[in-house]
Amino acid sequence: MSTLPHRILQVGAEVYPLVKTGGLGDVLGALPSALARLGLDVRLLLPGYPALRKPLTGVRSVCRLGPAFGAASVQVLLGRLPGLEVPVYLIEAPSLYERPGNPYLDGSGEGWADNPQRFGLLGWVAAYLALGDIDPAWRPQLVHGHDWHAGLASAFLALHPSTRCRSVFTVHNLAFHGLFPQALMPTLQLPESSFVSDGLEFHGEGSMIKAGLHYADAITTVSPSYAREIQTPAFGCGLEGVITQRRAQLHGILNGVDYAVWNSATDPRLETHFDARHPERKAAAKAALQRQLGLRVDPGAMLIGVVSRLTPQKGIDLLLEVLPALLNDNVQLALLGSGDADLEAACRALAVVAPGQIVARFDYDETLAHRIIAGVDVIAVPSRFEPCGLTQLYGLRYGSLPLVHRVGGLADTVVDADDKALAADTATGFVFDALTTTALEQAAQRALALYRQPDRWRQMMRRAMTQDFSWGGAAVAYADLYCRVLAAEPERWRPAASAA
Repeated sequence: MSTLPHRILQVGAEVYPLVKTGGLGDVLGALPSALARLGLDVRLLLPGYPALRKPLTGVRSVCRLGPAFGAASVQVLLGRLPGLEVPVYLIEAPSLYERPGNPYLDGSGEGWADNPQRFGLLGWVAAYLALGDIDPAWRPQLVHGHDWHAGLASAFLALHPSTRCRSVFTVHNLAFHGLFPQALMPTLQLPESSFVSDGLEFHGEGSMIKAGLHYADAITTVSPSYAREIQTPAFGCGLEGVITQRRAQLHGILNGVDYAVWNSATDPRLETHFDARHPERKAAAKAALQRQLGLRVDPGAMLIGVVSRLTPQKGIDLLLEVLPALLNDNVQLALLGSGDADLEAACRALAVVAPGQIVARFDYDETLAHRIIAGVDVIAVPSRFEPCGLTQLYGLRYGSLPLVHRVGGLADTVVDADDKALAADTATGFVFDALTTTALEQAAQRALALYRQPDRWRQMMRRAMTQDFSWGGAAVAYADLYCRVLAAEPERWRPAASAA
């Protein structure tokens, strides 16, 4: 790795464990610290939600901005959050960020009407930290924005006449665009000249994720396969033209796992610990989970786990369709998640007709998530698309063999238990190709057949538990990318062919 850059600003909308709705929070809870351990001078910028403001220690105000982006008062604080090895900037704007519940959605499950202002301000503060106008004592050389919430940071930097800072933009899920009406351009402090197809405009609206894709010096996705997939109409969400134009700046870097948090040998949320040397101890974790959830305590039952947002993306509807047939083969299901009302209703209906075999909990419960992933035999991730997926990586470390659709990061991280892989002792899970209930059921039946061969199953568990997807490798890949971006000649902004 070449000489490391000194100052990197990570920008995002959530951070584990204080604010988390999915994998984005896990990434921002781990990547900045992993980069700091390589020697980079890293800081993190986040919205000032109450869940972050209350535990912030060593707080000082670095800048008072007054009214901005629809907020009556804005100031930028600097302090420390528990569990993070890097300093944290928080944007204190109570009228924008002090909201109950989900950071993006109101009580009815709809996006907050002022989300463009809330996350436009996030990108604006990131850019002006880089321009030296907010904290004179620390000025980043590179801004790394995560997902649509931070997409405008790249636009503000690229469109500013005197910027020297570069930007990297990571797509965590291309399905969420961060759309806003053209009428908000002045409020968001964006020039009208950027509302064109060769800029922010996307089918008549502004798009924050397109801003990141279009203006960043480099783009990353959270797995190599997803980087290839989003260049196609099937996965590009209407932005495949922009992405294809910028394929030379596109990089797939697989997410990592924080094994200080996700480790079956040390996890404080578990009553029983086990590892690849003692996989037989997992049986106690399974029995404890069955008792806790009210499932029939039966070591012979193959227990499938789901820990997921309940959305069409996650393919849970496919799993629910094949479950009735699997129940006849002594299969159990433990599900934890929330989201789509129809999916929740379907889960409840199945649980009613199969008591002792199916339990569904519709909640966010981090302890139960750990116990499900540790206690099940199979962790199911049958997603229609999956940029990376972390659940299958957690499952591997806990000897809970993944059952996954061959897509995105799932394809990059799970080795199917076909005859060749089993013979070579490289198999770590069960992968199906066609997005059909037939293909999913066949993969589940293959898992069931192996589960009834304890010696072969235990061999797969050991192989799965010894896989290394730690953040160290991903952090080195990001640091190398930062070095290349900072060493490159700056791209002089010029219009490209229409690709909206």
